[in-house]
Order: sequence, then C-alpha cells, then structure tokens
Amino acid sequence: MVVERARSLFDAGTTRPLTWRREQLDRLADLVTANTEAIEEALAADLGKSATETYLTEIGVLLEEIRHTRRHLSSWLKPRRVRLPWQYQPAGASLVLEPLGVVLVIAPWNYPVFLLLGPLVGVLAAGNTAVLKPSELVPRTAELLERLVPRYLDGVEVVTGGPERTTELLRERFDHIVFTGSGRVGRIVMAAAAEHLTPVTLELGGKSPAWVDGTTDLAAAARRIAWGKLVNTGQTCVAPDYLLAPPDVARALEPLLAREIRAMYGPDPALSPDYGRIVSARHAARLQQMVDDSVAAGARVVVGGQADPESRYVAPTVLTDVAPDSPVMAEEIFGPVLPIVPVADLDAAIAHVRAGDKPLALYAFTADTTVRDRLVRETSSGAVGLDVPLVHAAVPALPFGGVGPSGMGAYHGEASVRTFSHAKPVVRKPLRPETLGMVRPPFTAARRALARRILR
Repeated sequence: MVVERARSLFDAGTTRPLTWRREQLDRLADLVTANTEAIEEALAADLGKSATETYLTEIGVLLEEIRHTRRHLSSWLKPRRVRLPWQYQPAGASLVLEPLGVVLVIAPWNYPVFLLLGPLVGVLAAGNTAVLKPSELVPRTAELLERLVPRYLDGVEVVTGGPERTTELLRERFDHIVFTGSGRVGRIVMAAAAEHLTPVTLELGGKSPAWVDGTTDLAAAARRIAWGKLVNTGQTCVAPDYLLAPPDVARALEPLLAREIRAMYGPDPALSPDYGRIVSARHAARLQQMVDDSVAAGARVVVGGQADPESRYVAPTVLTDVAPDSPVMAEEIFGPVLPIVPVADLDAAIAHVRAGDKPLALYAFTADTTVRDRLVRETSSGAVGLDVPLVHAAVPALPFGGVGPSGMGAYHGEASVRTFSHAKPVVRKPLRPETLGMVRPPFTAARRALARRILR
C-alpha cells in the first residue's frame, strides 16, 4: 500500500515541477529545525550522543545539504546541450534529467537521521517520491521520524519494523534503492533488486586505513586521528579503522593518542557527557571479544580496553603491536577500537591495502608529496583524505560513495540529483534538408562508398 501511494502521486505528475521540489526541500528543512530538540533527545536515548555531536554530525550537515541543493537545483536541472558529429547535421541534441519514480531508502542505525534524510534530499530534488525504512536498532529515532515525516512531506512514506518488514519491502518494485550498511546485507538488497532490474546505490563501509609517517607532525596527526576514530563512538563507516606506520612512528603515536583521548573525554570516558554508547549490548560484546582475542594473539593495550556490554559501554581503546592477521583486523571494527599495525615501509603499507577489499576511505598523514601521490595513484578507495578524516563525507559538493566491496554509486549534492534521475537524450533533426538518404536501401555502389567514407 505504501508503495502504491507513492507511485500514484508520482504517476499523477505532481512531483515533476521545480516548485514542488523546492517546496519539499523547504519542508524538510522545517522538519529538522522545528524538531531539533526532539531529534537530539531521540539520539541520546538510542546512541548516547550528546546534543552537540548530534547537531554537528546529523542535523547541521543535513541542513547544509538541503541549502546547497536548493541553491543550485535549477541550474543542475537545465537540459545540457550535446553537439552532434558533422555527419548528422543539421541536428541538435540535449540531455534532459527526468525523475526515476519511487525510491526506497534503507538507512543504518549509526547516523539514523542523516543517512535516512540525506539521500532523501536528492530523491525529492530529482522529482521522485520515496519510501523510507529507518533501522529498528534505534527505536526512538525511528518512531520520531515515522511520526514527523508525514506531517511535513508529500509523497514520502515511512515503514518501521525489523528485518521482516525490510524483506517485505524488497519484494516490491522500486525504481531505485539506496542502502547503507554491511556488505552481507548489501548482497541481499542487491539480489532482491535484481528481481525487478532495479538499480541500486550501496554504501557498505569496510576497513578504512590511515598511513602515518615520520614526516608529519605526529601530535597534530594523533589529534585528528583520535577525533575521527571516536566520533559517534567509532560507529562511523568512514572512520579510520586502523593505522599503518613504520615501527618507530607507531611507537611514538602510542602516548600521543592516549593523551588526545584523555583531552577529549577525561580520565574516565564513561563519565563524559560527550562520549556515547554502542547501539546494543550485542554489538558491545562483539567489540569486547574482538579486543580480548587480539590481546590473546599478541596485541598490547595502550589505553582503554574496558567494556560493559550491559550498559553498552566500550572504552576508547588503542591497541598496538597488532599483526595483520590479528582478530581485530579480520573485519570492520565499527567501534572505538583503534589498532596500530607496524609495517616496514610505504611499500608494505600499500601492499597490505591492496591485498584486502577496496576501502570506503583512505587517509594519509604525511608531508611527503611523493608518498601522497603514490597512495592516491597506487591504491583504490571511495575517497582519500590527506591529513584529515571524515570531512569529505560531509561536503555536499563532493560525491560520496564506495568502490568494489565498499559500495557502488554515489550521492550528495549534484551527484544525488543525477543518481536519482535518468539522463534522457533528446535528438532533434529537421525533415528538410534530407541528409539520411545514404542509410536507406537500395545500397548502391555509390551509397556504399559514401557511407564508408563518412563513417570511417
């Protein structure tokens, strides 16, 4: 029924005018600004996020995405002229962006507002309707969005519930599906989409590495790495998942990272109002087991290591002397645990990155331009951050997406509008003068010769 309602509105042509699209973007901004306090309270209950972090990582970036899209939308939608080869003249062509139809957005639990409503900005701007599926692991936030969205937006349906509801939705025919989450579930979404030949945008994460060498300011690098790792208690798909560094640099980073963690969260992060919680006791227990198994395998705890799964608390933890085959290196960590993996040199670091799945992001903290160039050129990732983590994912002008196992497709800003539109070629050629005679039978010797000469 929800898909039928969304499709009915789209088929009626309601969503195509630019005025409708702008109005929906304005209403989406109103939804967020008028309910900021309620959103902050919901995320505090679900993830233990402070109001300031919620504003910085969910509300503020979403409002900026809306403003950027609203400002540029009319220019993005203008038909783009394409010059045809001389053989087809006189003629003209253009690419016209047309909306796809009904888009399904399946959001994860780690940024449950931004990763649900962020793609929606592009969906509405492109003239589509939408069905939104928030994560059941953040029930307060899901319930809030289920209640608010219909009050503010037209053509947007919200479906809550567990995996069974998602499975039901995936049996329906959509015109595009956006999924953010694990690779395991991403494969399920892609298989279901294939039944209807529905295109997908998948943001899947992975183990995003950070290279640090001795040419950089290690204290400044440690400050940014610690911040990037621990935003949202490490539950960020583009967080630095692990560090690669020469042994002397790895050793020098240990006290610097410990110092930065203490500067942000005090001597006991469990008491800090700025340090959040893991989404569930099960996820917290997974992280605790990962740390325990890695220590048993030879890793050493620099700072942290404590966990209380029942209260969903996992301390900010730095592990060092981590071997490439350590348990903590077997999968994406998705929590406040940072392994330091000593490697002989840059060649060994590049070989390590290339041996695994292509990550969603790669970070480099180095003053050596040759090293920077090599990392950009010799590795493949969704994005590269030089001396800074995370920021690329918050910039509306930059497309956000993965490559290979870390995802496919991209959105944000203009990339969103193009992702959720079909670029339809429109060709115009006057009936007079008639210049297509050579392509029509009978193919005389003269016509054959002319056709081969022109299209050579």
